[in-house]
Amino acid sequence: MYRFHMKVYGCQMNVYDSDRARTALRRRGWVEASEDEADMIVFTGCSVRGKAEQKVWSELGRYAPSWQKNRRPYVALTGCIAQSLGERAFSRYPWVRLVSGPRHIGLLPEGLERVMENGRRVTLLDEDPREFFDLDEFSGVRDNKYRGYVTIAHGCDNFCTYCIVPHVRGRFLSRPPADVLQEVRRLVESGAKEITLLGQNVNSYGNDFKNDYGFVRLLREVARAEGVERVRFVTSLPQDFTEEIARVMAEEPTICPSLNLPIQSGSDRILKLMNRKYSRAEYMEKVRMVRRLLPESGLASDLIVGFPGETEEDFEESMSALSEICFDLVHTAAYSERSGTPAATMPGALPQEVRMDRLNRVNKLQDSITLSINKALIGRSYRVLVEGPAPRGEGLLQGRTPTDRVVLLPGDEELSGNFVTVEITEAESWCLRGKIIERPDLL
Repeated sequence: MYRFHMKVYGCQMNVYDSDRARTALRRRGWVEASEDEADMIVFTGCSVRGKAEQKVWSELGRYAPSWQKNRRPYVALTGCIAQSLGERAFSRYPWVRLVSGPRHIGLLPEGLERVMENGRRVTLLDEDPREFFDLDEFSGVRDNKYRGYVTIAHGCDNFCTYCIVPHVRGRFLSRPPADVLQEVRRLVESGAKEITLLGQNVNSYGNDFKNDYGFVRLLREVARAEGVERVRFVTSLPQDFTEEIARVMAEEPTICPSLNLPIQSGSDRILKLMNRKYSRAEYMEKVRMVRRLLPESGLASDLIVGFPGETEEDFEESMSALSEICFDLVHTAAYSERSGTPAATMPGALPQEVRMDRLNRVNKLQDSITLSINKALIGRSYRVLVEGPAPRGEGLLQGRTPTDRVVLLPGDEELSGNFVTVEITEAESWCLRGKIIERPDLL
């Protein structure tokens, strides 16, 4: 009987992969334990940005004293970060005994058991970017049993010049629709009420099939699956987001009117350098289409500042795009070099202080926009799925509106997993606060 502990960093795909792995390990007789008591620590790490990598490196270094004293615990490194670092992890951290790329998740449980049996190193790196060893498991064990993630496609073929994803997650591969729908049913049976479909570009789902089954059809079938009360999806690339997708969102009541549509830059010159396959004008047209068909939608985006060669004028175009569009939320980042990507060797690299100055300026602008939008919601009522105790806000519960806004509210923990009607009473830039005006009768 082996004891394990999971540590997860990065995107929802990493959460999804780690939840499936922990479910599989528990089915094989492993016991989940605290970090101090575990025989095996399993890291699922992100390498999309340098800051995310450095956080994992720092965490891995903490095991040096216990390894030198007891030769324990063993450490496994999985996910994008493992594929990026490869076997160098073994020499850098001797206590790392397994490295596994994200496309080898199906071989991970057996690989961990091999390490526990003889202590030898195991390498499960993705050498073929089109090969995939999947894990026949759903995320039955997860921190939030009311929300479930389902990956519908792996990898990416877009090769944006700044992005390491195609290099560490491989080429685009759609999962069979029958597998996706079966996993959705299993999640519902395990208590999930909200399903989020995941992919580097969900809109491309089915492009690699020989029939005409695509994302629109899958989205509609998931929305109509028995027991599913809410559906979300991420991420959508602007050039592939169509009016047909927006119409399905408008027609199916279980699909949440929330959308993440990364813009990345407001400058056409920088978009071209990034190998983003749309112009600012084309992006704006997509936004107008979304707001025409989904007037109550919550629109989020991603934005990078400080890309190589970005001038002050380019940056101001990004600022003006935020002011013009008025996103509900923007995930911002200062450009971070990723080894092996074209942008990492582009001329015109900006000093770190310039990147951080622009990041601070864009965050200040977006915070003011988000706060203004949120304040306008005071007095309105929303149906909120209560997720459980709020991680930020002692004694409060946390839930989300259909438009994916975080709401903090007073209430009993027994409301977790239930839908309540909430009136918004206060607004901050990162959340709303409200009071329950209608709740279910609990047995």
